[in-house]
Amino acid sequence: MSCCVGCCASLTCGLCTSAASTITKKSARLGYCGLFGLSLIVSWVLREIGTPLLKKISWINTSDNLSDEWFQMEAVLRVSLGNCLFFTVLALMMIGIKDQNDRRDGWHHGGWIFKIVIWAVLIILMFFLPNSVISVYGFISKFGAGFFLLVQVIILLDATHSWNDAWVAKDEQKWFVALLAVSVTCYIAAFTISGLLFIWFNPSGNDCGLNVFFLVMTMILALLFAIIALHPVVNGSLLPASVISVYCAYLCYTGLSAEPRDYACNGLNSSKAVTTSTLILGMLTTVLSVLYSALRAGSSTTFLSPPSSPRAGEKSPFLESEELESGKGKKEVESKPVSYSYTFFHLIFALASMYSAMLLSGWSSSENSDLIDVGWTSVWVRISTEWVTAGLYIWSLVAPLIFPDREFY
Repeated sequence: MSCCVGCCASLTCGLCTSAASTITKKSARLGYCGLFGLSLIVSWVLREIGTPLLKKISWINTSDNLSDEWFQMEAVLRVSLGNCLFFTVLALMMIGIKDQNDRRDGWHHGGWIFKIVIWAVLIILMFFLPNSVISVYGFISKFGAGFFLLVQVIILLDATHSWNDAWVAKDEQKWFVALLAVSVTCYIAAFTISGLLFIWFNPSGNDCGLNVFFLVMTMILALLFAIIALHPVVNGSLLPASVISVYCAYLCYTGLSAEPRDYACNGLNSSKAVTTSTLILGMLTTVLSVLYSALRAGSSTTFLSPPSSPRAGEKSPFLESEELESGKGKKEVESKPVSYSYTFFHLIFALASMYSAMLLSGWSSSENSDLIDVGWTSVWVRISTEWVTAGLYIWSLVAPLIFPDREFY
């Protein structure tokens, strides 16, 4: 096992080290995203080929009754724990950084070869821990992954409101037409997806009341979003409502497609390609959410931003920190505040590590663990996320009416 882990870590280190100098010249944030992406690859590889090697480790293979699926889940959790610890330590180290005079600002942006080595060593060390420690981490990861999904929803809400505000601020007819066109397209897509899901997950001759309930709720929520957003009393817009509707339809799809393959109401139960597509979509969504959270962390619309960070109202561009990270104009920016919260940035990666572990391990369930993100636990996590998304969006519309003196987005 140590040989397999060492090979994966060596390959990863080689790729990362060769790019380290490039990272410091461009964007440290993209560098961390790349490191996180490589951790997903390592998890996936070890999940597929690491079982025979894990069985040879006495402190991991403690019983003859352990299935191959259990070893797959164990490999994923151990890589995730190493990755999570790496970003958690960085998050703790970066607490309280307000301006670029702080020495830790350089730690965040530089020292890539050292950080890559530490990251690889942490992952390898996780394979020397007893199973009880990994079991505790697997339990904690369920809550961390749930919190990440909540953050993901907040990020999406923030993005849609910012997108709408940016086009409205242009105050030109073509942008209003574009808003309407995108909104209508999103609503057509949302109801088209729901219609297809009715065909796939409500096959004739079966009592699929639960699936029908999920689908009807998705369509009702989409209509409710538009009604509330367009109400004269509410200061809403159709664009965020339509985008959230599509996202809810997507969550409903991922939830229904995660139903056990032997479930009669799962019309896709014979297609393993669905599992792969769901994984790719889930991973892509995860990486994009992590990247976007980094870009938004310093704006006034994102929670947990440092008090000294630039505010959205000041029209500070998101990516102006590129020059700061590359060292250009050092004398001019030495006293300037950091452009985003480093602690929040690394915390997002730590939570995303937990989420990716749950995605690859079927939420630490041995049920259908040979398939990715399949089982009733995954179903209810996805559907619950959809309902939480709907609740948060509706709250963002009605909260200003209840608390008119507070800013919500």
